[in-house]
Amino acid sequence: MITGCYTAIITPFLNEAVDYDGLSKLVDFQIANGISGIVAVGTTGESPTLNWEEHNRVIKHVSEQSKGKCLSIAGTGSNNTAETIEGTLHAEKVGAEAILLIDPYYNGPSSLEIRREYYAPVAKRFPNLQIIPYILPGRTGTQMLPEDLALLNQEFGNINTVKEATGSFDNMRRTRKLCGPEFSILSGDDPITFKMMSDPLINAAGVVSVASNFVPKHTVEMVRLMKAGNQAEAARLRSDLEPLFNIITVKTKETTSLGEVECRARNPLAAKTLMSVLGMPAGGCRQPLGKMSKNGLETVLSAARTVQGNNPDIFKPVAEFFGVDVEERLNTPSFWEGLTYEAY
Repeated sequence: MITGCYTAIITPFLNEAVDYDGLSKLVDFQIANGISGIVAVGTTGESPTLNWEEHNRVIKHVSEQSKGKCLSIAGTGSNNTAETIEGTLHAEKVGAEAILLIDPYYNGPSSLEIRREYYAPVAKRFPNLQIIPYILPGRTGTQMLPEDLALLNQEFGNINTVKEATGSFDNMRRTRKLCGPEFSILSGDDPITFKMMSDPLINAAGVVSVASNFVPKHTVEMVRLMKAGNQAEAARLRSDLEPLFNIITVKTKETTSLGEVECRARNPLAAKTLMSVLGMPAGGCRQPLGKMSKNGLETVLSAARTVQGNNPDIFKPVAEFFGVDVEERLNTPSFWEGLTYEAY
C-alpha cells in the first residue's frame, strides 16, 4: 500500500536545457526532508514539453539518485498505449518502483476503453511494478470512473493506488466504497489533502504534492500527523501552509487595451516562479508556458510573505539547504527580475 507524502518534482531548466545538476540538488533536498517518494516527469515536471530522450533521462536520474532512500515513481502515461509501454519498459529497466499513468488525454476514450485498452495492458505487461492511475479530467478531458478502477483493482494485484485529482468528493467516496479499505487514495490537490484525509468516507492515505517542492518537511509532517490521528496539530500546520497550497494555480484579473480578462497561471508556473524567487534551481517553463503577470507574481509573493511572517520555520529548510536569506529574497525586487511579462 502506497501511503505518505510524495513530491511531483519540477524539471529544472538552464538555458532551455534540462538542468541535471539542479535536479540532483532538488532530489537531495527532498530526501533530506523526509519525503516518501518522488514522481519524475509528471505534469508538474512538464512532461508535455520534454522529448522522450529527456523524459527517459530524467526518470533514470531520479531513480538512481533516490534508490534505497525513497520510492521512485516514473510518469510514463500518454495518450498512446504503445508509447506508454515503451516508456514503462525504460522506467522498469532503470529502477523505478512504480509508475504514474495519467488518463489518456485529448483522444477521449470512454472509461471502459481506458480500463481495457490502456491500464489493463500496462498492468499485465509489468506485474512487478506498482501502477498508479492518475485521474485528472480537468486536464485530460476524459476520466476513468470508480467502477472501472475497482474492476482493475480486482483483476490486477499491482493496481491498488490512485492519484485523485477530480476535485469531486462524491467521486472519491465512490472510489473508497468500491475499492475497499485497503485501497490507497492519494490526493492530487494540495488545497484539499487535509479534507481528503479527514473525511472517513474517503480516508486518503497521503498526497502527491506540488507544494512539497519548496516546503517538503512541513508537508510531510502534516501528512504524518493526519496518519497518526493528530488532526488538531495537522490542522494548525495546514493553516500555516494554506497560502502556499492556494498558489498552485494563480488566477488574476488583468487590464488590456480591449478590456479586463482573467489570466490563469497553471502548475508548474507559480511553483517554479516561487522557487526562482527563493534561490532554488528551477529555471523558467518551456513554451507554451511562459511567465506570470506582475499581478500573478505579487500573489505568489504575498502568499510566501504571509507564510514567512506567520511561521518562519516553514521556509527554514530552503534557507539552510540552499544557503539563502528567504526574507531578503521575498522583499528585494532584483531577485524577481525576468520572472514576469512587462505588460499584459
